[in-house]
Amino acid sequence: MALMDFIKKQFIDILQWTEDGDGTLAWRFPMAEMEIQHGASLTVRDSQLALFVNEGTVADVFAPGMYTLTTNTLPVLTYLKNWDKLFESPFKSDLYFFSTRTQLDQKWGTPNPITIRDKEFGIVRLRAFGIYSYHLVDPKAFYQKISGTRDSYGRDELEGQLRNTLVAGLTDLFGESGVPFIDMAANQDEFGKAMLEKARPMFAEYGLALDSLVVQNVSLPEELQKTLDQKISMNMIGDMQRYTQFQVANSIPDAAKNEGGLAAMGVGLGAGVGFGQVVGQSMAAALQPTGAAPAAGGTVSADEVVATLEKLHGLVEKGILSQAEFDAKKAELLKKLT
Repeated sequence: MALMDFIKKQFIDILQWTEDGDGTLAWRFPMAEMEIQHGASLTVRDSQLALFVNEGTVADVFAPGMYTLTTNTLPVLTYLKNWDKLFESPFKSDLYFFSTRTQLDQKWGTPNPITIRDKEFGIVRLRAFGIYSYHLVDPKAFYQKISGTRDSYGRDELEGQLRNTLVAGLTDLFGESGVPFIDMAANQDEFGKAMLEKARPMFAEYGLALDSLVVQNVSLPEELQKTLDQKISMNMIGDMQRYTQFQVANSIPDAAKNEGGLAAMGVGLGAGVGFGQVVGQSMAAALQPTGAAPAAGGTVSADEVVATLEKLHGLVEKGILSQAEFDAKKAELLKKLT
């Protein structure tokens, strides 16, 4: 019976893995009831590494090349199986192949905004995304921490873990750097390099080498981005009061030409605080003759009131002032005569 069982067994004399390009990172050679012949041939291609595992214990690692399996080429497995006393052929052992191809154009990003403390904006939530590439360098670490005894382990299964690793590094990097968001956004290349160095040790724990990392965009939530845009605009304008006066001065002639005057633009003197202030200042200036000192007690002469009312009436005729606004200013001026 033992003889028949021996005859039925299949013996392996060639071990190799032909990758199919489907993104597989780890693949276990199918042993089933088969056993490996002493002197069998092992082929490890240029983009691969091979690892023997004996009863759950990691044994020998093979770099690219062709090998004849003997006690000399399997020193760790020989020790684990005590082959130095009596070599057993054929033998059973798990054999795993690993792809070392560079995994290009991998996407990373913040699925939800991350909260950071910014020097200029305080507590803010930002988003970032980009691409990265990596390759497997340590099959032992990858086997022990990622792929395990599975028949195969694919790149897509690892994507979520790696993306979260990068996002965690991004959060720490912002906190440690103390660089304002506006400077980060303006120097995405340097930011990507710093993030690359921050994340490399995290990838190494899984037996991976992070080859490149590119930050394609860093952005604030829409409402905060609007605030930033307004701040940039204000800095560009400089003196906002002078800018407002300039805008009003330019808009009055055009508004007066339109049917309905300023009302057609939705810009009555009573609507728009900036505009109202500017016109009010202009009226006050009109009451004060050039080079003259203010009248004592805040009163003005009758001639000045009449002259001012004539000017204001002219604005009413041009559609710049409404009748109600003219009447209100007229009452105010008449009080100054008392």
